[in-house]
Amino acid sequence: MNDLPFWERKTLDQLNDEEWESLCDGCGRCCLHKLEDIDTNELCFTNIACKLLDINNCRCMKYEERFKWVPDCISLKNDLQRSLKWLPSTCAYRLLAEGERLPDWHPLISKDPDSVIKAGISIKYLAQNENDVDDDYQNHLIDDL
Repeated sequence: MNDLPFWERKTLDQLNDEEWESLCDGCGRCCLHKLEDIDTNELCFTNIACKLLDINNCRCMKYEERFKWVPDCISLKNDLQRSLKWLPSTCAYRLLAEGERLPDWHPLISKDPDSVIKAGISIKYLAQNENDVDDDYQNHLIDDL
């Protein structure tokens, strides 16, 4: 049993901080603005990223103090079940919470931090910062996430 990687032998609530953080594949998808259709509750992703996201490396520039700058940023560790809907289907936290396995491109599996980019999962070449967008977010909807 101890030969299994931590994400296969522990539940998400049992992870220490280092294990929890290492599950993030660095895709940046969770930092994209999403719109919800009020009639159907369908969730749609935009290509507009949070102002704190460094799009080049898909990491938050102020991670430790992000709630000070973006009060409605989701704290996955504190409320994962309520946040699942807002996470992309490829997210390790969502996959594990739903009883699924990590995909082969996940850096913990591939041992390659760039595997998320090579697999086309990263938003590195798709996103633009919210500070650079002047028009309606509905003009920035994307279908393939």
